[in-house]
Amino acid sequence: MKRPYRVVVAKPGLDGHDRGAKVIARALRDAGFEVVYTGLHQTPEQVVQAVVQEDADALGLSLLSGAHLTLVPRVLEGLAAAGRGDVLVVVGGIIPDADIPVLKDQGVAQVFTPGAPLPSIGHWLEEALDAREAHQAV
Repeated sequence: MKRPYRVVVAKPGLDGHDRGAKVIARALRDAGFEVVYTGLHQTPEQVVQAVVQEDADALGLSLLSGAHLTLVPRVLEGLAAAGRGDVLVVVGGIIPDADIPVLKDQGVAQVFTPGAPLPSIGHWLEEALDAREAHQAV
């Protein structure tokens, strides 16, 4: 890791199940990331505000409610409007296979579904952020 990257982990919408988000937040923290967990029931606007306030490098959205095709675009639009379209956005949770390309076309960098090994998530995120930082330095 080129430097400690800051990641906001958020639970947008009405989904009240946050165990997975907490497990991911802890795994990323243990891997050397600075992690800010926003808690349950965040609006897209609150998620964007957290990213801006924390000057985050990445945003992890955890969604189990089926509202990913509604909430993720609102977060992405909010990030762009706030001048933070550079934030690497990843999504995790119950995401149907057919919706993964839709999310990626909207600007999501990666989607992790249940069963993704925790070390592989941190490794992927570290590599993606290192590569982005190296590209920006050129």
